[in-house]
Parts: sequence; structure tokens; C-alpha cells
Amino acid sequence: MPRPVTVTISHDLGAEEARRRVRDGFGKLKGQMTGGMMFTFTEEWATDDSLKFHAKGLGQNITGQIDIFPEHVRIEVTLPSLLAAIAETITGKVEKEGRLLLENK
Repeated sequence: MPRPVTVTISHDLGAEEARRRVRDGFGKLKGQMTGGMMFTFTEEWATDDSLKFHAKGLGQNITGQIDIFPEHVRIEVTLPSLLAAIAETITGKVEKEGRLLLENK
């Protein structure tokens, strides 16, 4: 059964810098969302602050959205049955990679 997962990451970068970092670093987040399995991603910026994505692989589908706000980024992912069993692990990895991506450097 598919399982929705939401990760919210606070930052103090402002929306413009957070948007730039998400655009530049989305590739790193992809691997965390698939548990290291081979998936093909398609992505589309619905607005300047909202990235929608879809991944296919192993007969499974992942859908999600990343919304960028001035003080946080929200990542919502619906994991397929195959990955739902390891949702907590995937959530932890996405949160860790997202924090690294958005840390104030």
C-alpha cells in the first residue's frame, strides 16, 4: 500500500537562495527518495516555488512535490508499496540530505 511521507526543513536562506539550492541539488535528493534503487525521474517546476516530480522503476511509481517557502522547504512524497516498508529510513535520508543542502554556508 502506498505511503505518504512529508519532511519539513527549516532554513534562514530566504526563498530565492533556497530555490537555487533545491534546483542545483535535486539530483542528490532523488537517490534518497528511491532508497538507492534505479528509478527514472521526470520533474517540472509548476511555479517558481513548487517542483512536482514523478519516478518510475521496478514496476513502482513515486510521486511528490517540493514547496519552497521563505523559512522552510516542504518535501511531500508518496512511496509505493515496495518502499513503504523502509519509509522511516528514506525519510531520515531525505531529511539529512535536505538539511545539508539548505545549511547556512
